[in-house]
Amino acid sequence: MAKLLLSLHVLASVLFIGPVAVAVSMFPRRAKEALAAGPDRAASGASVRLLHRITQVYALLGIAVPVLGVGTAQVMGIIGEPWLIVSIVLTALSAGTLLLSVVPGQQATVDALDAGEAAGEELGRAERALRLLPMTAGVFNLLWAVVVVMMVIRPGSTTGA
Repeated sequence: MAKLLLSLHVLASVLFIGPVAVAVSMFPRRAKEALAAGPDRAASGASVRLLHRITQVYALLGIAVPVLGVGTAQVMGIIGEPWLIVSIVLTALSAGTLLLSVVPGQQATVDALDAGEAAGEELGRAERALRLLPMTAGVFNLLWAVVVVMMVIRPGSTTGA
Protein backbone atom coordinates (compact mmCIF):
# COMPACT_ATOMS: atom_id res chain seq x y z
CA MET A 1 0.00 0.00 0.00
CA ALA A 2 2.87 2.37 0.81
CA LYS A 3 4.37 1.97 -2.66
CA LEU A 4 1.03 2.70 -4.32
CA LEU A 5 0.44 5.80 -2.20
CA LEU A 6 4.01 7.01 -2.73
CA SER A 7 3.65 6.52 -6.50
CA LEU A 8 0.38 8.46 -6.53
CA HIS A 9 1.93 11.20 -4.39
CA VAL A 10 4.90 11.63 -6.75
CA LEU A 11 2.67 11.43 -9.84
CA ALA A 12 0.28 14.04 -8.43
CA SER A 13 3.14 16.39 -7.61
CA VAL A 14 4.56 16.15 -11.12
CA LEU A 15 1.20 16.45 -12.89
CA PHE A 16 -0.43 19.07 -10.66
CA ILE A 17 2.31 21.19 -9.09
CA GLY A 18 4.46 21.30 -12.23
CA PRO A 19 1.85 23.14 -14.34
CA VAL A 20 1.17 25.61 -11.52
CA ALA A 21 4.89 26.36 -11.20
CA VAL A 22 5.21 26.98 -14.93
CA ALA A 23 2.02 29.08 -15.19
CA VAL A 24 2.96 31.18 -12.16
CA SER A 25 6.41 31.81 -13.63
CA MET A 26 5.15 32.75 -17.09
CA PHE A 27 2.30 34.97 -15.93
CA PRO A 28 4.16 38.22 -15.02
CA ARG A 29 5.89 38.57 -18.38
CA ARG A 30 2.76 37.80 -20.39
CA ALA A 31 0.72 40.14 -18.21
CA LYS A 32 3.13 43.04 -18.71
CA GLU A 33 3.00 42.50 -22.47
CA ALA A 34 -0.81 42.37 -22.45
CA LEU A 35 -1.18 45.49 -20.29
CA ALA A 36 1.28 47.37 -22.52
CA ALA A 37 -0.80 46.53 -25.60
CA GLY A 38 -3.04 49.55 -24.96
CA PRO A 39 -6.39 49.44 -26.79
CA ASP A 40 -5.82 45.84 -27.85
CA ARG A 41 -5.42 44.91 -24.20
CA ALA A 42 -8.48 42.66 -23.99
CA ALA A 43 -7.60 40.71 -27.13
CA SER A 44 -3.93 40.30 -26.23
CA GLY A 45 -4.76 38.94 -22.79
CA ALA A 46 -5.87 35.46 -23.91
CA SER A 47 -2.62 33.84 -22.80
CA VAL A 48 -2.81 35.73 -19.49
CA ARG A 49 -6.33 34.43 -18.85
CA LEU A 50 -5.22 30.91 -19.76
CA LEU A 51 -2.24 31.03 -17.39
CA HIS A 52 -4.51 32.33 -14.60
CA ARG A 53 -6.99 29.53 -15.24
CA ILE A 54 -4.21 26.92 -15.24
CA THR A 55 -2.98 28.32 -11.92
CA GLN A 56 -6.44 28.08 -10.38
CA VAL A 57 -7.40 24.63 -11.67
CA TYR A 58 -4.08 22.92 -11.03
CA ALA A 59 -3.73 24.54 -7.61
CA LEU A 60 -7.06 22.98 -6.70
CA LEU A 61 -5.96 19.61 -8.07
CA GLY A 62 -2.66 20.07 -6.23
CA ILE A 63 -4.45 19.60 -2.92
CA ALA A 64 -4.06 15.89 -3.68
CA VAL A 65 -0.28 16.16 -3.22
CA PRO A 66 -0.20 16.88 0.54
CA VAL A 67 -3.21 14.62 1.14
CA LEU A 68 -1.47 11.69 -0.54
CA GLY A 69 1.79 12.65 1.17
CA VAL A 70 0.27 12.55 4.64
CA GLY A 71 -1.45 9.26 3.79
CA THR A 72 1.84 7.81 2.61
CA ALA A 73 3.64 9.02 5.74
CA GLN A 74 1.01 7.43 7.98
CA VAL A 75 1.23 4.08 6.19
CA MET A 76 5.03 4.19 6.35
CA GLY A 77 4.99 5.18 10.03
CA ILE A 78 7.11 8.31 9.54
CA ILE A 79 4.56 11.01 10.30
CA GLY A 80 6.65 12.42 13.18
CA GLU A 81 9.97 12.65 11.31
CA PRO A 82 11.48 16.16 11.48
CA TRP A 83 12.19 16.35 7.73
CA LEU A 84 8.56 15.51 7.02
CA ILE A 85 7.25 18.13 9.44
CA VAL A 86 9.50 20.76 7.84
CA SER A 87 8.23 19.68 4.41
CA ILE A 88 4.61 20.01 5.57
CA VAL A 89 5.29 23.51 6.93
CA LEU A 90 7.01 24.54 3.67
CA THR A 91 4.10 23.13 1.68
CA ALA A 92 1.68 25.18 3.79
CA LEU A 93 3.81 28.30 3.23
CA SER A 94 3.82 27.60 -0.50
CA ALA A 95 0.04 27.20 -0.55
CA GLY A 96 -0.33 30.42 1.45
CA THR A 97 1.91 32.28 -0.99
CA LEU A 98 -0.15 31.01 -3.89
CA LEU A 99 -3.55 31.72 -2.37
CA LEU A 100 -2.80 35.01 -0.63
CA SER A 101 -0.45 36.66 -3.10
CA VAL A 102 -0.10 35.02 -6.50
CA VAL A 103 -3.74 34.26 -7.35
CA PRO A 104 -5.07 37.67 -6.18
CA GLY A 105 -2.30 39.42 -8.15
CA GLN A 106 -3.17 37.42 -11.23
CA GLN A 107 -6.86 38.16 -10.72
CA ALA A 108 -6.20 41.90 -10.51
CA THR A 109 -4.40 41.72 -13.84
CA VAL A 110 -7.19 39.72 -15.48
CA ASP A 111 -9.74 42.21 -14.14
CA ALA A 112 -7.77 45.09 -15.65
CA LEU A 113 -7.61 43.32 -18.99
CA ASP A 114 -11.34 42.63 -18.89
CA ALA A 115 -12.14 46.26 -18.05
CA GLY A 116 -10.56 47.40 -21.32
CA GLU A 117 -10.59 51.17 -21.89
CA ALA A 118 -12.30 51.97 -18.57
CA ALA A 119 -9.55 50.28 -16.60
CA GLY A 120 -8.30 53.23 -14.57
CA GLU A 121 -8.41 51.84 -11.04
CA GLU A 122 -8.10 48.21 -12.14
CA LEU A 123 -5.03 49.05 -14.22
CA GLY A 124 -3.33 50.68 -11.23
CA ARG A 125 -4.12 47.70 -9.02
CA ALA A 126 -2.81 45.32 -11.69
CA GLU A 127 0.43 47.27 -12.11
CA ARG A 128 1.01 47.23 -8.33
CA ALA A 129 0.34 43.48 -8.25
CA LEU A 130 2.68 42.90 -11.19
CA ARG A 131 5.57 44.47 -9.29
CA LEU A 132 5.34 41.71 -6.69
CA LEU A 133 4.27 38.77 -8.85
CA PRO A 134 7.74 37.79 -10.13
CA MET A 135 9.04 37.70 -6.57
CA THR A 136 6.06 35.77 -5.17
CA ALA A 137 6.24 33.35 -8.10
CA GLY A 138 9.90 32.79 -7.28
CA VAL A 139 9.13 32.23 -3.59
CA PHE A 140 6.37 29.76 -4.50
CA ASN A 141 8.67 27.80 -6.80
CA LEU A 142 11.61 27.93 -4.38
CA LEU A 143 9.48 26.54 -1.55
CA TRP A 144 8.39 23.63 -3.74
CA ALA A 145 11.96 23.00 -4.84
CA VAL A 146 13.07 22.81 -1.19
CA VAL A 147 10.21 20.40 -0.43
CA VAL A 148 11.30 18.14 -3.30
CA VAL A 149 14.89 18.17 -2.04
CA MET A 150 13.66 17.38 1.49
CA MET A 151 11.65 14.43 0.12
CA VAL A 152 14.70 13.03 -1.65
CA ILE A 153 17.43 13.67 0.93
CA ARG A 154 15.30 13.22 4.08
CA PRO A 155 17.84 14.77 6.48
CA GLY A 156 17.94 12.97 9.81
CA SER A 157 15.67 10.22 8.53
CA THR A 158 15.59 6.90 10.30
CA THR A 159 14.24 5.21 7.17
CA GLY A 160 17.47 5.59 5.19
CA ALA A 161 18.16 7.73 2.15
